[in-house]
Amino acid sequence: MGTKPTKIALLLSAVFSVASVNAIAIESVVTSPSSSAISMDETIVVIGRNVAKPLNIAANVNVIDAADIQMSGATNLTDLLRGQSGIQVSDNNSGTVFSMRGFSASQAANNTLILVDGRRLNNIDISAPSIESIPINLVERVEILSGSAGVLYGDQAVGGVINIITKAPTETSGGLQVSGGSFDTYEAKGDISGAINDAWRYFLAASYNESDNYRDNNDNETSSILGRLQYKTDIEDFFVEVNHFDNDLQAPGALSLAQYNDDPRQVGSYNAGDFNHEMTTSLRSGYQYQLNNIWALGADLTYSDTLTTSVSYGSAGRIERDLLNFSPKATANYHLDQGDLNFVAGIDVSKGEADFDFTYMQRNNKQTQQSAYVQASVPITPTLSYVVGGRYSEVTDDLYDQLLYPNRIEIDNDAHALELGLNYRPSSENRFYVRANDNFRFAKVDEQAYTPVTVIGLNPQTGRSYEAGWDYTTTTQTLKINAYQLDLEDEIVLDSSRTDGPDGVYGYGANINADESRRFGVSTAYDVQLSNDWLLGASYDYIDAEFTQGENDGKALSWVAKHSGKAYVSYDFSDNWQAFVEGVYTGERYMEGDNSNADDKLDSYVLTNLALNYTYSGWNGSLRINNLLDEDYVGAGYYSSYGSGYYSGTGRSIRLTAGYRF
Repeated sequence: MGTKPTKIALLLSAVFSVASVNAIAIESVVTSPSSSAISMDETIVVIGRNVAKPLNIAANVNVIDAADIQMSGATNLTDLLRGQSGIQVSDNNSGTVFSMRGFSASQAANNTLILVDGRRLNNIDISAPSIESIPINLVERVEILSGSAGVLYGDQAVGGVINIITKAPTETSGGLQVSGGSFDTYEAKGDISGAINDAWRYFLAASYNESDNYRDNNDNETSSILGRLQYKTDIEDFFVEVNHFDNDLQAPGALSLAQYNDDPRQVGSYNAGDFNHEMTTSLRSGYQYQLNNIWALGADLTYSDTLTTSVSYGSAGRIERDLLNFSPKATANYHLDQGDLNFVAGIDVSKGEADFDFTYMQRNNKQTQQSAYVQASVPITPTLSYVVGGRYSEVTDDLYDQLLYPNRIEIDNDAHALELGLNYRPSSENRFYVRANDNFRFAKVDEQAYTPVTVIGLNPQTGRSYEAGWDYTTTTQTLKINAYQLDLEDEIVLDSSRTDGPDGVYGYGANINADESRRFGVSTAYDVQLSNDWLLGASYDYIDAEFTQGENDGKALSWVAKHSGKAYVSYDFSDNWQAFVEGVYTGERYMEGDNSNADDKLDSYVLTNLALNYTYSGWNGSLRINNLLDEDYVGAGYYSSYGSGYYSGTGRSIRLTAGYRF
């Protein structure tokens, strides 16, 4: 299999020609920017494949910077992201997933793209990405793009993209942080960076965490180590890094409703001794060369190798997977009278393999993806610009399953995405945007091998997102309003009610291409600096997600809360002390898998979190209390007509942290 030169060439040439015509037209007209035009010196955001400024991003983008992280007192990324507008968090006591724009917990892991410094953290199989592998002390900022990003990132960028930017070795510094708290939790983190000479720098970091956690049989012992070597001059930027992550976690399993009501902390009836132990080693290297003051060439090469051993319901299992990604690209930035014309074009190639060895299953699956993409952001006037782009992708699955595909089978699929957006900034305070963006998702390797016996391979999931928004920003307040509609076809889901799957050995259900669905939503957020000491904010999200076809036509999609929101207050009561409190609301929702809406909805709940932060010179300390009011809630759950399974949300927990940076 190879790429299709004709399709890719047409895609590239179409966008090149559109951008070129506009660049020539713009350069031929000499105008002076009006006094209301936006300043081009604003904070740079790197949510895409190219450096861009807010004027050129026709999308709903939110950035959590270092000050926000410190203010929250959060000790991990899950706590930090839980209260962010547009994100619903699910936790089955063995890992968290982040849903954006109306996906259930099991779907969110494959429809929300998680990136670390622009590289994919999502796995080749349906396992959720291990966000625990990134200690929060290594995080410089988090960029959140709500909505589809099929052109820039392709596969899985359906509901949104979360890009975690880690700290780079830009100066000689270091730090040590220790913490302890509820459930016999202990954690230590450290990092150090420095210069070898004018061009070469190094960065080393390590972390260790152990805890009994909230539920019985839920102990964890987690560690990570990272080393990075970087070479940087005015025209070249090269780095190489290695990271090892080890997470040994006991799995308490699901509870019946009676067990959950009696004692939400107990272990499931058949899960005593269950565990999941993941060990991942990843290698990454990147290089960028500035050809001139306009064009730059770059490439990223990443390899990861994971071994996961487990015991589930007393049955041992082993998964080995590896993934190789190569992403070369070219970027350009033209300074025109009307603003900056930004351009990016590249190729993404990935090749992965997953080997499953269980008592009841022997499976070996390989997947290869190839993509080409291009995007241009073109200024029309000093206050108006448009974004246009496209991507074409191909995938090949090479599958072996001891029952379904004992002689192996090869399945080929392809998909494409187009994007068109308009960004209008009539003044420095106001920004308006509209955008249409295609999205797609290919079936994971283990999804392809668990279909109805009469189905040979799943179709790619495809969709289109429409959105419009308004941002109002002054020196003391920010207001953001966004409305969107997401339409999906051939959505890839596990239908547990199917009886035509490979249930003789594996159990009931099968992966299918589901009926069409539609998600409509509105997101709002408001932040205001009342004075130098007081900061207040609130956000509200509405999602109306339902089937639009088939036997469940008009029914609500399961595990999607129609209403969610957050409110917070931050108060600096001295130069060294700060207090922060937030309330995170999650509305009623149907248990995951209850697509016919047969049972009652789960109750809504509010999680109240409190942080008290202290800084003095290089010293820092924090007291963080999660779920201050000890609210009982279901962190994750799965519907069954024979009795649903409930995973308890974590009760009140206290963490005291102290650290020093030099």
